Amino acid sequence: MTIAQRQTRRDPRERPERADARAWAWAVPATPIGPLLLAATDEGLAQVVFHATEKTAAEAVARLTRRLGAGPTAGPSASSAAAAARPAPRCAEHLAAAIRQVESYFAGETTAFTLPLDWSLITGFNRRVLRELAAHVPYGTVVGYQDLADRVGEPGAARAVGVAMGSNPLPVVVPCHRVVESGGGIGGFGGGLETKRALLALEGVLPQPLF
Repeated sequence: MTIAQRQTRRDPRERPERADARAWAWAVPATPIGPLLLAATDEGLAQVVFHATEKTAAEAVARLTRRLGAGPTAGPSASSAAAAARPAPRCAEHLAAAIRQVESYFAGETTAFTLPLDWSLITGFNRRVLRELAAHVPYGTVVGYQDLADRVGEPGAARAVGVAMGSNPLPVVVPCHRVVESGGGIGGFGGGLETKRALLALEGVLPQPLF
């Protein structure tokens, strides 16, 4: 049994799932930038986690279990009993679509994600900024932190835009890697600067690394 399975298996002595618990599923496909954890609810893709080693994936699954009020209904951590007790959820369909589109993106075939997204893990200003980014900063382009602040009507919030990028629950799909410094610097990135460079290189914004 993996760490993720141990952490998400429900003990019968534990409290029952919350009344507002939501169905969700997860998987960890391999990509050129390392394993990515993808998690989807019945609303759509809800989270992407970089560098999803077994330990990192287990921690992410535990956090999502707390946030969504229930363990996963499908995916590597779902017990056979849990899977049998529930009908096949839409979250599994959204997860499968996300895996296909992420693989196609890294193959250079997909330049625009057409997935339904679940924005429930982020709220307020951060959600506004990320929705603007997802809708209006296309593949192969970049935008400055200040420009993005201007676009959402908050010209004094360039620093807050950086915070929003760092809290993005849906990196790659909601492309915070396309947000750079106005002076030409690459800016920060929660997945690490090498990952950001690799994504920008894939989209033709930066030269491909030599090694």
